[in-house]
Amino acid sequence: MTDLNHKPNWITFYDPFLLTALGILIPFGLLMLASSSIAISQRHYGTAFHYLFHQLIYLSISLGLAGALALVKIKQWYKISRRILICVLIILILILIPGLGRHVNGSTRWLHLGFLNIQIAEFAKLAVILYLASYLTDKIPRGSIQQSSIKFIIFLKPLFVVGSVAVLLLCEPDFGTTTVILATSLITLFLVGIRLGQFILLMSGIMLALIGLAITAPYRWIRLTSFLNPWANQFDAGYQLTQSLIAFGRGGWFGLGLGESIQKLFYLPEAHTDFLFAVLTEELGLVGAIVLLLLFAIIVWRALMIGRRCALTQQMFPAYCAYGIGLSIALQTMVHVGVNAGILPTKGLTLPFMSYGGNSLLVSTIMIVLLLRIDYESQLARFGFRIR
Repeated sequence: MTDLNHKPNWITFYDPFLLTALGILIPFGLLMLASSSIAISQRHYGTAFHYLFHQLIYLSISLGLAGALALVKIKQWYKISRRILICVLIILILILIPGLGRHVNGSTRWLHLGFLNIQIAEFAKLAVILYLASYLTDKIPRGSIQQSSIKFIIFLKPLFVVGSVAVLLLCEPDFGTTTVILATSLITLFLVGIRLGQFILLMSGIMLALIGLAITAPYRWIRLTSFLNPWANQFDAGYQLTQSLIAFGRGGWFGLGLGESIQKLFYLPEAHTDFLFAVLTEELGLVGAIVLLLLFAIIVWRALMIGRRCALTQQMFPAYCAYGIGLSIALQTMVHVGVNAGILPTKGLTLPFMSYGGNSLLVSTIMIVLLLRIDYESQLARFGFRIR
């Protein structure tokens, strides 16, 4: 095997489909953020592009960090995966201590560090992916996908750990992120080899637990069920969804044109974050929405293909990481779009690389950098190079 002291032409070893999709998605996201946030930015800050400028700062930080993390070998991620999870768990606990966590809109999700607010729930998604990948690699070091001989007891420890993260997130509360983390974890375990019957049993148990939590708080149950008929209470629990559906209806096939959305003019709350997809559909129509979903589909497809290639060569930790990243992005996109379209209960969840939010952008960038590094090392191994 060739010893790699100096990196060859780097572009050869990165997925062109993934890079192209990202190269389109990121500026597309900035464009839609600028359009969707103009009105609220003008009202609160007296300038039309406050949120855009802040997002550009976050993007610069993310890209700078990406350049540094691109040099980190996958084996180093494996070594620190459990430490990352422990740090996330500690911060999730600290946030719930009165006086330490920042309380906004009925939720305590941020740790305020002077000039910086950390939304640790975003980092929890990455931490769980890394932890699951390292744990499953240790327990099934030479495994392959769909091993029927894997004992169910192997999955109990990660289920307990992921459950602990979920409980802390529910205490904030953050149902959207909790759903993404639980679904990503369960599907990853299913891919590794958990039996279908056991998978269905676990899914049913989690669903019953979440329904139980909703029933115990009447306001929560109303919010979760209002999407079934938002027009019945369109000025209260169904307000956000009805305004979002109006945006969808106004958009038609080709939209009203970039910047021409009416719903973003204080009719649709959180138009630049949780309901950005609705504004996009109003301005760019069904065609624009399909283009956006195709870009995400390409990213998820390449993530799963990269994971499969690693699994076929018995590189299990990067394989599990790639699967987890692909699933996390897919599920978060599905939840955001589903909420905007009235298919899922109305819960706040950003659209990766599109919605306003520094923490979301930072974590999404780290995930993609990790995926690119996995692809890079996989391609090097494929062509006979060895990384020291």
